[in-house]
Amino acid sequence: MTTRLDARALNRATLARQFLLERTGATVLSTVARLGGLQAQEPQEPFIGLWSRVNGFDPEELSRLIEQRILVRLHLMRRTVHLVSADDAWNWRPRHHTLLRQRTLGTYRRELTGLDPDDLAARAQALMADGRARSLGDVGRALAEHWPGPAPRVLGEAVVAALVPTVQLPPRGTWRSTAGALYLPLSTWLGRPAPPGATPEVSLAAGHADPVGEDLVRRYLRAFGPAASADLRAWCGLAGLPHAVKAVRDELISFRDHRGRELLDLPDAPRPEPDTPAPVRFLPAFDNVILGYHDRSRIIDDSHRGLSVAGERLVLVDGRVAATWTGTAGTITVAPLRDFTRAEHTAVAQEAERLAAFLSDTARGRP
Repeated sequence: MTTRLDARALNRATLARQFLLERTGATVLSTVARLGGLQAQEPQEPFIGLWSRVNGFDPEELSRLIEQRILVRLHLMRRTVHLVSADDAWNWRPRHHTLLRQRTLGTYRRELTGLDPDDLAARAQALMADGRARSLGDVGRALAEHWPGPAPRVLGEAVVAALVPTVQLPPRGTWRSTAGALYLPLSTWLGRPAPPGATPEVSLAAGHADPVGEDLVRRYLRAFGPAASADLRAWCGLAGLPHAVKAVRDELISFRDHRGRELLDLPDAPRPEPDTPAPVRFLPAFDNVILGYHDRSRIIDDSHRGLSVAGERLVLVDGRVAATWTGTAGTITVAPLRDFTRAEHTAVAQEAERLAAFLSDTARGRP
């Protein structure tokens, strides 16, 4: 008989794997890799996410890794900007190419009518081959000389978000930087030959091996499991992973949730007892732990689900979203979504003080 896991059991498993049950002593690089990257369209938010997860987190370490091209920022899962390791960017970006292309061209279908995306991509690659960093607007205006119909912004967005694998360059994404986004091709930034194109769906359907897809399945479960196939798809946005799930199925174990859905997991992954205490944690906007699932009820009430896509910064109390927060250096304001006990109020206030000190750069956020 398949074991059933209730929402609290799933909650504690998620918190443990996301380093929100206990901060990790691992390096920033290994933490980002273990989490499968961090959503990073808001450039400063990953610093808060890592402060809440890494013991003694130093924001300058993250900045150095970006400057040294060990971590990179690029459009990836769900067509949003993610912070991932250079190796993951190199391996995963081709696997996401079809998704990125379809979603971007679909978004701008009317503006790009009559334009051949392959011609656009080829001219953009030739333009960017000189190694000069360009903004989205720079790319768009150069291409508009050949395609004067669409707005330059549309042309630039189509290129940097989908048609050409590109990286957002530092200082954007480094500690306290307000720099705008400049782009280079991923291969130029990493000093590697251009990555191969996306694996054709027809090959996957024909049963060809999909090692990148299989790695994505394992990596997702390591960071988010136990989870359903729908959760995996919600995280990465890829439609072609059933073949990868089937290929690794013998490596996995299964459970059922309270809705009867099958959940898959790695046998050796942590699944703490449901009554394991969970500390207060402050989350950045668009945190992975919220957006990494189709069914987010393990961590946020359905009535508050809209907060997860509205860019609200959230507070976990007893492992669940219980408040939103705002603030910068020195001052944190918390808006509860339910009544707090006296002990919860104290714990939230104490963690808010530590976060305020981190953001003011006076204590380096050492928890």
